[in-house]
Order: sequence, then structure tokens, then C-alpha cells
Amino acid sequence: METFENIFSPKELKENFPITDGLLSHIAKTRSEIEDIMDGKSSKKLFIIGPCSIHNYGEAVEYAKKLAAIAEKVKDKILLIMRVLLEKPRTSVGWKGFVNDPDLNETYNIEKGLELSRKLLLEINQLGLGTATEFLDVLVYPYYSDLVTMAIVGARTVESPTHRQMVSELLAPLGFKNSTSGSIEPAINAIISAKQEHCFLGIDEEGKVAKITTSGNDHSVLILRGGDSGPNYEKEYVEEAQKRLVECGLFDSLMIDCSHGNSGKNYKIQGEIFQNIVEQMKTNHKIIGLMLESYLEEGNQKIDNNLKKGVSVTDSCVGWEETEKLILEAFEKL
Repeated sequence: METFENIFSPKELKENFPITDGLLSHIAKTRSEIEDIMDGKSSKKLFIIGPCSIHNYGEAVEYAKKLAAIAEKVKDKILLIMRVLLEKPRTSVGWKGFVNDPDLNETYNIEKGLELSRKLLLEINQLGLGTATEFLDVLVYPYYSDLVTMAIVGARTVESPTHRQMVSELLAPLGFKNSTSGSIEPAINAIISAKQEHCFLGIDEEGKVAKITTSGNDHSVLILRGGDSGPNYEKEYVEEAQKRLVECGLFDSLMIDCSHGNSGKNYKIQGEIFQNIVEQMKTNHKIIGLMLESYLEEGNQKIDNNLKKGVSVTDSCVGWEETEKLILEAFEKL
């Protein structure tokens, strides 16, 4: 049986949780910093670090405060922004993320999820951090895309024409992950597509169906995240990917994800991969950044009625103590 229920529009949510002029300036400045890193105008590295997915508002703010403190210490060499995944892609079924089910009990209070997600992004930006998130639902992104510093298109959606069109509208720079198979071709095609003008159906600020025409997005980067065929963070894979980018008429800048296919989802080796990437950065300056799945405590847990504080409910994460150590060591090495 299908049911339909009207909810508030993006405009109404933004009016309830407005963005200030100060935050607008902060977000524009951080986006510009990322674009300068992508364009080779800045020698800083871009580190996107945070939990696999957000599931608890208070814990996310606690983590953000820790990340903001260390971001200030390393800002001369590293632009550190928080990974804030509010929607969760699923290979088959499972918890669909903070927006869809913020209470983690299959009640699907999407209105609450949207409100808390916008409020959280506002609070993280107020700490002086940038935010990176993966957009999944084409009807969700208008509710908070103005608060996102960098948009990510994941391995499961990188081949989707709908998502390539969607992100071509965004003012934020983009990251495209290679596909779950490990192929980089879909991500390269997505980068090319996102640069183009598109016209597609979506919703406007009033929540009404609208024809959306975009002018394209010129700032996109390939993210190597490994795949079914194995990891692709090592030197030979990186150089092969850079060669392919150039052959396609694109910049050879790229980023590397320490998790997912590169770690085989084993959080205990994310630190080793992180260190390997930092060493590569010292000689291969076109490796402009990395991603690390990190949370307050290490590991992960299943969703039940006795959740442990600060432990991921999706993929396993590195704990904060190791995260801080890795970032500070990278700052010394770069």
C-alpha cells in the first residue's frame, strides 16, 4: 500500500534554520580554498575526515569540536573538513541514514531528519569547519546544499545520469569516487558530464516540481577508493589514474580514500594507508588530499537498543586518539 504525506518545503526549512552572512562568507571562503587546491594554486592538502555516517546529533557535535581544534593547529598545510554523511547508500537493504530515519527505529521521521541535518550543518560551520557530504536523493539536497563545502558522489551513484545532472547545479566543488568494481572510467565520465550544462526535473525552493537548468561545475576531482578488484591507493595505480585523467583532457589531480575498497573495510589498516598516501604526497604533488573514516571510538556496532557512545553504526572507523596522531604526523611530514 502506498501513502503520500506532504512535508515542508526547502524554503520553509531554511527560514526556520537560516544561514547568516558570516556563515555564507565562511562557506564561500572554504569552497574557494578547495578550488585553489584542486587548481594547483594552493600547496595545502585537503583532508576529509569523519564518521562513516552521522547517527547521533550530540556525538557529531562533540566530534566536530575536536576536529575544529586540530584543524586550527594544521591550517598552514592542511585544510581539514568534516565528513558529514547524512544519507546512507545501501548495496541491498539497511538503515538509510540520518535524514531518512534519525531515530534508528524504522519510523522514518524524515521531517525530523531534515531539521536535525540542517541544524547540525549550521552548528559545524559555526565552529569554523567545512563540511563534506554525499548527496543521494535528488529531492533532499535543496534542503541543505547551501551549507555544504564539498559534495561527494559515491561509488554506487557515480554512474547515475541523475546524480551527474544534480551536482552540476551545485556551487560547491565535487568529488567523484571510482565505482564499486574499482573502475575509474565512470568517475572520469562523471567529471566530464558535471562540467556540462544540463536540464532536468527537480524541486524548487517552494517544493514544487520544476525544470532546472544548470551551467555546469568546473571543479571536480577523482577519488580513488578501491573496489571489488582490490585497493588502488598504491603508487602504480595512482600514476595510472593520473595518466588516464590527462588522456581525457582533465587535470591529473586526485584524492584517495583510506577506507572502503582500499582497506577492505578493515579500519585497523586505515592508518597504514593514510601514512602511505602522505608519503606519496611528498613526491606526487597532484595527490591533493585524502579521506579517512574516523569517529570518537574505534570500530563499529549493530543498531540496537543499547548503542555504545561514539561508535559507528555503519562501517568501522578509526578512533579519535589515532586520528589526532595521524593528522599531526602528516602535518610534520608535509
